[in-house]
Amino acid sequence: MSTTTPLPDTDGPTRIVHGACPHDCPDTCALKVTVQGAPGAERVVHVQGWAEHETTHGALCTKVSRYAERTHHPERVLHPLKRVGPKGSGQFERITWDQALREIATRLSAIAARDPQAVLPYSYAGTMGMIQGESMAARFFHRLGASRLDRTICASAGGAALALTYGGKLGMRVQQFAHARLILIWGSNSIASNLHFWTYAQQAKRAGAKLVCIDPRRTETADKCHQHIALRPGSDGALALALMHELIVHDRLDHDYIARHVQAGPDGWDGLRERALQWPPERAAAVCGIDADVIRALAQDYASTRPAAIRLNYGMQRVRGGGNAVRLIALLPCLTGAWREAAGGLLLSSSGSYAAVRDDAALQRPDLLAGRQPRTVNMSTIGADLLRPASPDFGPRIEAVIVYNSNPVAVAPQSPEVVAGFRREDLCTVVLEHFLTDTADHADYVLPATTQLEHLDVHTSYGHTDVLINEPAIAPLGEALPNTEIFRRLAAAMGYDEPCFRDSDEQLARAAFKAPIDLDTLRRDGWQRLPLPDAPFADGGFPTPDGRARISAPALGWGLPDHVAPWESAASDPALAARYPLAMISPPARHFLNSSFVNVKSLRDIEAEPVVEIHPDDAAARGLVDGTVVRVHNDRGSYHATARLSTRARPGVVNGLGIWWRKLGLRGTNVNEVTHQRLTDMGQAPCFYDVLVEVEPA
Repeated sequence: MSTTTPLPDTDGPTRIVHGACPHDCPDTCALKVTVQGAPGAERVVHVQGWAEHETTHGALCTKVSRYAERTHHPERVLHPLKRVGPKGSGQFERITWDQALREIATRLSAIAARDPQAVLPYSYAGTMGMIQGESMAARFFHRLGASRLDRTICASAGGAALALTYGGKLGMRVQQFAHARLILIWGSNSIASNLHFWTYAQQAKRAGAKLVCIDPRRTETADKCHQHIALRPGSDGALALALMHELIVHDRLDHDYIARHVQAGPDGWDGLRERALQWPPERAAAVCGIDADVIRALAQDYASTRPAAIRLNYGMQRVRGGGNAVRLIALLPCLTGAWREAAGGLLLSSSGSYAAVRDDAALQRPDLLAGRQPRTVNMSTIGADLLRPASPDFGPRIEAVIVYNSNPVAVAPQSPEVVAGFRREDLCTVVLEHFLTDTADHADYVLPATTQLEHLDVHTSYGHTDVLINEPAIAPLGEALPNTEIFRRLAAAMGYDEPCFRDSDEQLARAAFKAPIDLDTLRRDGWQRLPLPDAPFADGGFPTPDGRARISAPALGWGLPDHVAPWESAASDPALAARYPLAMISPPARHFLNSSFVNVKSLRDIEAEPVVEIHPDDAAARGLVDGTVVRVHNDRGSYHATARLSTRARPGVVNGLGIWWRKLGLRGTNVNEVTHQRLTDMGQAPCFYDVLVEVEPA
């Protein structure tokens, strides 16, 4: 944890600016940005957390406390660039904005004249902001009639499951975890990826609460919990069913809450009860690779402790059965009545809490589609889709990709296909970026985008329920422009003259929310809290069609939830497991966030090198010693990393810490060489943690 990282002071006056962390993290911290210098020569000298913001409480993670280092990085892309070497070589020449926009517009116009669906936007959570994320960009692509992007790469399996079960991405207020007496931290390395929740969990621990970490890896968070349950990847649904079995057979249910607030009948509680009774602890223990008595004790703790809370995170849903597992876990607090108390229940995502105040239609203007229904391309299968020919089922071949707020060559699954797709000479690729990332190296044009300290934005969160503002702290460096301004200029170059393409960032920010959220209040205070109850489902009231927690939805094609075995495991594919006997997960290295910050030298120096954690028993069987450079491989490809012999890895599972830029990794590859493009049971999400590999000395 860090509160501030100063850069060398400059001469001149100082001022303080309200900011918000833009990154894909549930904490969405309020930033206190100190700027120093004469007008026109200002520099950010401190980035801190606002002590007055309740969930930030003055603390930032190490990554974001060094955000000024990112903005003032000597390798920033500050001018438009045009490719002059082979795709992937990173060879560019500087050009003017006018030339870049004119040439890009000419190429896009020619493609759109044949079929605008041959143009694909590709973006995700490089910024979580509503303005620099999907506002002017969405307007541009709607007007063009480009293919739509299904943004699935992180959380869509769990999100779809939560929406089915609760009626939305809703849950506990994060502050209430401080008052829980039992906290299950399920699929989350909170110290690294949800620091401010961890602060509340620590408050609860000091007050006597028991903390249980459920995770295949013995994370830094597991080290600080009272108990670590190291289940196999992809077995979470089996564990949840066995917990239900114990609640049922020992009559530890809240029958009144179930009768009034949970779906009834054979498609509801009756059907789920019958299914859970088929999962005694011994059966689940065999699937999970843990002791049956551990399951019995956990069920007893969960049933007998009040308040009991679950912090569920996205790690456990990146497997084939991730959606079903989330459905099952989300039903646990409904069966015990844990929702009756403010400090009981579950939190996976709070993003649905903003539904009543966000005005996405005003920002994104879907009316510009003018009745067209473009195809949808899943971002998690971008490798296969870039190589796919035109067909009646798929539509036109993808001829152009506009990438912003993302680095797919590094982060998308099954890198060999992704790289092959982006190396197509006939593919027009435009990348809006801060740096020459792996994806930017494959671009025809790289357009310099502003960082969070250089533009206006407004932010919601998926870990708390405040709205935050981000004011520009300094003027854009070099010729960098906000995403919004780049798409305004590109729209003008394409001849789009609708008035909406002239809306300023402030106009967009004012259009982003409905009452009671107000831009002037945000500018004055830095943030606003949504007026929500502390115990959202104490008396039911789930935003489902009948107000009850939903167990199944046959009309939508979803039957009773169940454990779904991984795509790749000894149980589902014994022949594959015989060749590749190690399961692999790829959680983020602590000082990276997806592929962001990998090029910040101070953070990369902490991580030192790509690492694969392997249990000493598995290492001994392969003749590996600590520090050996190893080849991790399967039928899809291989990558190299340094082996760390560690009990952080459970036997039979290796942890490939990511996500390194390929060109900064060993031998120009990263962990996604061995991941695949098969999708989850719900939400069409990737299965990053559903992988079999072998490890051998390089």
